[in-house]
Amino acid sequence: MKYILKRLGFYILAFFGAVTLNFFLPRMMPGNPVQMYIATLYQSGGKINAETIAAIEKLFGYNQQQPLIISFFNYIISILKGDWGISFTYYPQTVLDSVKRGLTWTMFLMGTSLIIGFIINTLLGILAAWKRGGKLDTTLTVGGQILANVPSVVVAIILSFALGFTGVFPRGYAVTPLFQPANTFEYIKDVAYHAFLPVLAILITGLGGIMGMRANMINQLGEDYIVMGIAKGVPDRKIMFGYGARNALLPVVTSLAMSIGFLLGGSLIVEQVFNYPGLGKVMVNAINRRDYPLMQGILLMSTVLMLSANFIADISITFLDPRIRRQGASKN
Repeated sequence: MKYILKRLGFYILAFFGAVTLNFFLPRMMPGNPVQMYIATLYQSGGKINAETIAAIEKLFGYNQQQPLIISFFNYIISILKGDWGISFTYYPQTVLDSVKRGLTWTMFLMGTSLIIGFIINTLLGILAAWKRGGKLDTTLTVGGQILANVPSVVVAIILSFALGFTGVFPRGYAVTPLFQPANTFEYIKDVAYHAFLPVLAILITGLGGIMGMRANMINQLGEDYIVMGIAKGVPDRKIMFGYGARNALLPVVTSLAMSIGFLLGGSLIVEQVFNYPGLGKVMVNAINRRDYPLMQGILLMSTVLMLSANFIADISITFLDPRIRRQGASKN
C-alpha cells in the first residue's frame, strides 16, 4: 500500500506539472484566438463593437486585461471543477464535449490496436525466443526492427494508396455517412470496415514489440527452473507458456503502459491520413483556429490517459510480482 500511495503522489505531481505546461505552451504560439473568431464573425456580416469583443472574451474565458498568473490559477480551478471552457472551433459545444467526441474513436483505434498488437507481439516473441538462432527468429527480429523504425505516417500513406485508392477499403470517416448508430451487426461491420486500415497501420509500426518479449523470454529460458523442467522431461509447450512466458510477461506490462504515449501519438497521425474523426482531426482543427481551450483540453486528456495507464501498470505489477510486495512490507 505504501508503494501504491507513493506512486500516486508522483503521478499527481506529474499531472500538475503537465497542467502548467498545458496552460503556458499554447499561449506562446503566435495568433490571438479571440481576434480570429471576431474576424470570422466580421466576414459573415456580424456586428462587431467593443461590447461584442468583451462578451466574446468573457464567453471563452480569455481576458487580455487579466494578469497571466491570475488566469493560470483560474484555469486550474476550472479544470478541477470539470469546466474546460467553450471551444472556438465547435461553438457552442464545450471543450469537454468536443474532446469526448473525438476521444471515443481514438480510444477505439488505440484499444483495438493495443489488444491485437499485444497478442501478436507476445506470441511471436515467445516463438522467436524458443526458436532462437533459426530462420523464424531471424525473420521476426529483423522484420520487427525494420518495421519499428518506419514512421507510422509512411505506413499509413502506403496502405491508403495500395488499399484505399483502389477501393478495397474506405479512405475516410469512421462509419458510412448517414449510417445511424445502432447495436446491429451491419453497423458493427461498417465500423470495423472503416477502422481496418488505421488499425493495420498502427499494428505494423508496433511490431517492434516482438524484440522486447523475445529478450525477456530468452532471459527466462536461462533460469535454473527452466533447465530443471527440461531435465525432468516437462513438455515443451508447458515450459514455454506455463513457466517461461508467464514470468517474461511481467516487464511487458510496464512497457505496455509506457507505449500508450507512442501509440496515442501514432494514432493521431494515422487519423489525419485516413480522415478518421478522432482526437487527431480535432487537434488539427484546434491548431488551425488557434483554439486554446480545445488544444488545452486535448493535451490534458492525453496526459490523463498516459498517467492513468502507467498508474494501473504500477498497481498490476504489485499484484503480479510478489517481490515488490515483499519489498514494501519489509520497509514498513
